[in-house]
Amino acid sequence: MEEGGIPMELRVLRYFLAVAREENITKAAALLHLTQPTLSRQLMQLEEELGVQLFHRSRYHIVLTDEGMLLRRRAQELVDLADKTAREFAARDKELMGEIAIGAGESRSMTFLSQAIRTFRERYPKVTFRIFSAIADDVKERLDTGLLDMGLLTEPVDVGKYAFCRMQEKDRWGVLVRADSPLAELDAVTPQDLESVPLLVSGRESVQQELASWFGDCWDHLQIAATFNLILNAANMVRCGVGAALGFDLNLAFDDLRFRPLSPAMETGTVLVWKKDQALTPAVEAFHQHIKNEQQLRAGKEEHLLSHHILPG
Repeated sequence: MEEGGIPMELRVLRYFLAVAREENITKAAALLHLTQPTLSRQLMQLEEELGVQLFHRSRYHIVLTDEGMLLRRRAQELVDLADKTAREFAARDKELMGEIAIGAGESRSMTFLSQAIRTFRERYPKVTFRIFSAIADDVKERLDTGLLDMGLLTEPVDVGKYAFCRMQEKDRWGVLVRADSPLAELDAVTPQDLESVPLLVSGRESVQQELASWFGDCWDHLQIAATFNLILNAANMVRCGVGAALGFDLNLAFDDLRFRPLSPAMETGTVLVWKKDQALTPAVEAFHQHIKNEQQLRAGKEEHLLSHHILPG
């Protein structure tokens, strides 16, 4: 192998991984700041060098062959090792710093994430966080375009193309009503209780499908007054008499509103996700590990409390 050949090979492997991830040469070329002909030529030269076909090509997208999938695994290992080595040498002389961008829906798991951010910054005060609040679909879109490093997503959500860490806490569903509503007098609310009430529901189709399953036959008879994606705006509409809002118990205090849980109970999980096969900045990689450590610590504390029969609830 000629001297200086290894960096060129790593660069081409990065090109290959980008195309495999995007399944589109035009998109990959834009992300890599290359022209499409240049990227196509690099891929053809790689196939010639290896003597195999790496892609099945069509007009709009490309799919990896079996040989391409094998190379993807090996290439990712080589690129990850090269990146890790570079970060290790860089970290010897630099304090960890940078920005971590996280998209998050409205969930009680945000409390755990906020606590993890606090403890992480106690150790790395030069790392800053940028939080983007939105529903799961909008967070995923920004993840896919590289505008976010991580996303806290409420289920149901397809995590097939993401690496993820499942949060331990689940969100309890209920209805937010005015304090003077007859529903505020109930301990819990059934589907039948809501049949004649104007309702505010999530605009996400997948969430509406989950609600339809809970309501059963009542779903077709409901009065949907409005859809929403942020509970604070929904609370304002509830306060103004538009209707009752179906959502999570976020432990928010409203003097003139009341939250009543659903019966039968309905709960939703949360996952923290990030894109697969993507090189991470040292700050993001360190925060990933910090999240895992915090979850293990929390699980250990709960196990200790259970073993001593003192876990509340």
